[in-house]
Amino acid sequence: MKNSKVATRYARALMDLAMEQKNIDSVLGDMNMLAATCTESHDFRLLLDSPIVKAEKKIAIFEQVFEQFEKLTMSFTALIIKNGRESDLPAIAEAFQSQVKEERGIVPITLTSATALDSATKDAIIKKVQAGVDGQLEVSEQIDESLIGGFMVQMGDMRVDASVSSQLNNLKQRLTR
Repeated sequence: MKNSKVATRYARALMDLAMEQKNIDSVLGDMNMLAATCTESHDFRLLLDSPIVKAEKKIAIFEQVFEQFEKLTMSFTALIIKNGRESDLPAIAEAFQSQVKEERGIVPITLTSATALDSATKDAIIKKVQAGVDGQLEVSEQIDESLIGGFMVQMGDMRVDASVSSQLNNLKQRLTR
């Protein structure tokens, strides 16, 4: 929990600077690349987490690997590394992405179903969700066969569970009371 607060605060500071310099899109591109690199490269994550590699060496590696980064992004990551928070960089990148989406009125939702939904069903679900949301929905779909049937919609901390497995669990709880 503490790391997410740290990441959110650092991301907010970067967001404020990017807005002030009017280069949010460039910094967002940099944060997307950083997040992708952290996800895809186990060795890169080991570098970030390594207490053996000194901060100056990590900054030099960052400057070579991410030479296309904006000056603001490079200065920001150097500051993070100097403060010993480089292991928080993946979380900071994700928090920055979320804050940009929030600033632009984009609401990410996850639609999970037991099987792939046909377009009419998916559109009907999205239309219902859109009616209760201000902003543009960004829908990601997942398949989870353990739902048996039906679907779940996850939006931030809110979850609508209309799955068969959930209904069966509810019925089981009512019968065993």
